[in-house]
Amino acid sequence: MVKGLPTRSEVTVEETWNLEDLFSSEKEYQDAISELVQLVDSFHSNFKGKITDSDSAIEALTGYAAVYEKFTPIGAYASLAFSTDQTDNEAQMRSGKFSSIAASLSSKLSFVDSELLELSMDELNEAMNKSEEYAHYLKELIRQKPHQLHPEVEKTLAAYSSSFSAPYGLYNTTKMVDLSFEDFEVNGKKYPLSYVSFEGDWEAETDTEIRRAAFDSFSKQIKNYQHTTAKTYDMKLQIEKTTSDLRGYDNIFDYLLFDQEVDQSLYNRQIDLITSELAPHMRKYAKLLQDVHGLDKMTFADLKIPLDPSYEPKITIEESKKYMNDALAIMGDDYLDMVNRSFDERWIDFAQNTGKSTGAFCSSPYGSHPYILISWSSRMNEVFVLAHELGHAGHFYNAHKKQNVFNSRPSLYFIEAPSTMNEMLMANHLLENSDDPKFKRWVISSIVARTYYHNFVTHLLEAAYQRKVYERVNAGENVNAGILNEIKRGVLEEFWGDAVEITPGAELTWMRQPHYYMGLYPYTYSAGLTISTQVSKRILSEGESAVADWLEVLQAGGTKTPVELAQMAGVDVTTEQPLRDTIAYIGELVDELIKLTEEIEGVATK
Repeated sequence: MVKGLPTRSEVTVEETWNLEDLFSSEKEYQDAISELVQLVDSFHSNFKGKITDSDSAIEALTGYAAVYEKFTPIGAYASLAFSTDQTDNEAQMRSGKFSSIAASLSSKLSFVDSELLELSMDELNEAMNKSEEYAHYLKELIRQKPHQLHPEVEKTLAAYSSSFSAPYGLYNTTKMVDLSFEDFEVNGKKYPLSYVSFEGDWEAETDTEIRRAAFDSFSKQIKNYQHTTAKTYDMKLQIEKTTSDLRGYDNIFDYLLFDQEVDQSLYNRQIDLITSELAPHMRKYAKLLQDVHGLDKMTFADLKIPLDPSYEPKITIEESKKYMNDALAIMGDDYLDMVNRSFDERWIDFAQNTGKSTGAFCSSPYGSHPYILISWSSRMNEVFVLAHELGHAGHFYNAHKKQNVFNSRPSLYFIEAPSTMNEMLMANHLLENSDDPKFKRWVISSIVARTYYHNFVTHLLEAAYQRKVYERVNAGENVNAGILNEIKRGVLEEFWGDAVEITPGAELTWMRQPHYYMGLYPYTYSAGLTISTQVSKRILSEGESAVADWLEVLQAGGTKTPVELAQMAGVDVTTEQPLRDTIAYIGELVDELIKLTEEIEGVATK
């Protein structure tokens, strides 16, 4: 039974993260802002107009790195405090104020890149030869040179950065603050509804009547905000289109993929191959769910139900710690120490409360430890979610130790590989430690329904939808709620065919995803999982040597392109073979589920 959510003040401290590791008090936080402002002023005075050769370039970059090392924890504190309760007025004001301060300081710092790019190629090459630490930063800056604008324009654009990011803030305010849900009723009984309870519980509710009623009620209530949300999204799209044009990119896709260091061929391959070749496997899985649950029909509201609800054990936070230790032990003592510290030192926010951001994420501010947000539902599948976020944590924990603040973050294309790797390690561990067919079916169904469904279906369909949206925007058009609903419904219908009925409300799924405010992010989940699937097979067969290679990849941070990082781990993503192998593997898992179900139930599925 899902209960109404408590307020943030009502949750136990033990289930919250400890932001005092960033700043012990509000005064310390405010003092840090004052120090940062003074540091930026001093840096500006010392280097503005004085970056004239390779030596002054290196000196400026050293000071610039020191500024950003101060910047990072301040921004993280403001963001993380707000994410746990977006109804908190103080947190709202703190976050908004920092955005304004950050925009002002970024404008003041914009001269650095402009002046560096005014140096001759000889000077820049000399600087790269003299400083290995900043060579990668300069290399990336040179790559960006064709799209760099006049210094005064860059300064102006930086000053507007807070305004340019406003659509995402507006989206979150609409979603988490203004949007409230009424209870829904089934057979005379009322049930509480919220974003967190719907996505964390009601979507997986095994009572079909309650589940579908929750979906209908949720959809009707978010529909009331569809026009505001669509306008917010269109505002973000038009900002990206204008920026793309101003910077001289051929199209908006090239602009959005530039920082990912991949071209459109890798982007389009993920969407096209999965849409065409994974769909038959997932339709077969949907049919299996329908047969096992005896459903009259398979609807969009039924896709998140567990294959065997009787085998979805509850799990405590403390029990999850043991699962993490056992499954991730193969990564070595240092990695495991990081995992244990995340529990013992309260790096993780487990609490469910009103106003908390939905889903789960990991934030890894440079110079501090990672922070993980999750709304713990006590379902066993949370071990996969937590393992995923600890994968992000382990990635940056390793990268930060080896790389400077400029070099630690890899391309977005690669960002989900370490996180999904941990999900695969968790699944492998669980499968190795039981011969029980029912448990084995539960584990495999968790891989299919959580790891692969989430990353290869949910996010892939987001990406397919997003590509159609950007094609419109690239052609100079706008979007509204009606257009977005039509595009989303079309993508869902194409993928699921006649296996799933796309019931009213499914088309509104675009309203629920924050990823659309992060550029071409959704497709990277399947890209990352393609890499991690192949590497996890290496780890199973080769053991420590494959783990050693993987740890080197994590430690490389952003100093390599995603293609180079994958190659370091033994995967060639310049070909479609890794993706085809991964899709085939998912098909094998679905076939195994059908076989196990026939064995357990004693009857053949249809």
